[in-house]
Amino acid sequence: MIVVMEQGATEEQIQNVITKLVNLEFSVHRSTGVVHTVLGGVGPAEVVDPEEFRVMDGVKECLRVMSPYKLASRRFRPEGTVVRLERAGAGTVEIGGQKVVVMAGPPSVESEDQVRRTAEAVAKAGARFLRAGAFRPRNSPYQFQGLGEDGLKLVRQAADEFGLFVVSEVIDLSQLKLVDAYSDMFMVGSRHMQNYVLLRGLGEVRKPVLLKRGVASTMEELLLSAEYILLGGNYEVVLCERGIRTFEADTRSTMDISAIPVAHKLSHLPIMADPSHATGRRDKVTPMARASVAAGADGLLIDVHPDPDAALVDGAQSLNPEQFAELMAQLHNIAPAVGRTI
Repeated sequence: MIVVMEQGATEEQIQNVITKLVNLEFSVHRSTGVVHTVLGGVGPAEVVDPEEFRVMDGVKECLRVMSPYKLASRRFRPEGTVVRLERAGAGTVEIGGQKVVVMAGPPSVESEDQVRRTAEAVAKAGARFLRAGAFRPRNSPYQFQGLGEDGLKLVRQAADEFGLFVVSEVIDLSQLKLVDAYSDMFMVGSRHMQNYVLLRGLGEVRKPVLLKRGVASTMEELLLSAEYILLGGNYEVVLCERGIRTFEADTRSTMDISAIPVAHKLSHLPIMADPSHATGRRDKVTPMARASVAAGADGLLIDVHPDPDAALVDGAQSLNPEQFAELMAQLHNIAPAVGRTI
C-alpha cells in the first residue's frame, strides 16, 4: 500500500496515517521527498480498502501496489533515489543525479604497486571510485582468490592518496564488518544476487550497496533482491546491469542495454552498467560503455589494470590506463547529448 501525503501535510497527519497502517499490521517505510511524503506499507494490502486512507486528513492519494516488489517500485519514490556519499579527501558524489559516476580499477588487488598505479591513473582520468576486489569468488578453487584484508588495506590506502571512494565486493555475511571498515560502498556480485541471508544483513547496515544482476536473472528478480535490502531499512541501493547468459558465444555474456531504461521505469533506484564483465573482451568494453551512457545509465563500472596481459584475474576484459583515459574523453562528448555530465 502506497500513501501519498499532500504537500504541506503536518507531522501529526503523517503520524495518524502511520498509526493506522501499523494497527492494520503493516510495516511502514517513510520516504520524504522535496514536495511529498510517501508512506509505503508492506502488509495485507489485498484486504484493506484504499478509500480508508484517502479520506484521512492530509492524504493526497492511496494506491494498492500488487507488484511483488513494493519498496523498489517507482511508485514508492516517483522522483527517483539519489545515493549520496561524502568522505574527507574525496569530497561528495551522487549516484542517480545529473552526473554519470564512473567506478574503475583492477578486478582483483594483486600488489601495492598495481593498485596504486591504477588508482592514480583512474583518478587522473576522472573516475570517482576505486573498484578493486579483495575477495574473489572464482569458478575454480585453484584460481587466485584475492588477498583478503591485506588487499582491502591496500585499496583504502591508494584511494585516500588520490581522493577516491572505495567500492568492494562482499561475498559472505561474516565479512560485513571487515569490508565495512575499509570501503565506502558494498558490492554484491552476480553470483550472490540471490544470497538472501547476505541481502538481509546488508539491509541492516547504513552504507550504500551496489547490487549486480545475476547472469540468469530477470529484472523482476533483481528488484526483488533489492527489496530484501530495502525492507531492512537501507534505501541506499544502486542496481547494476552486468550482462546475462544467452546462446551467444562471441562474448562472455550478452549486455542487456534495454535493462537500463526498463529499470528506470519500474524502479526509483539508480542503475549502473558493467560492460567489462558483460562482454569479457577489452575491445567491446568501450562501445558498450558508450551505449550504456546513451541509454541512461547513472554510472559505469570499468575494469582497469596497469598491465592487463599480466593480470591474475580477468585481464582480457581490463582496459589499460591509456584506453580508459580515451574512453573517459569520449564519454565527456556523449553524456551532454542525453542531458548528463561525467
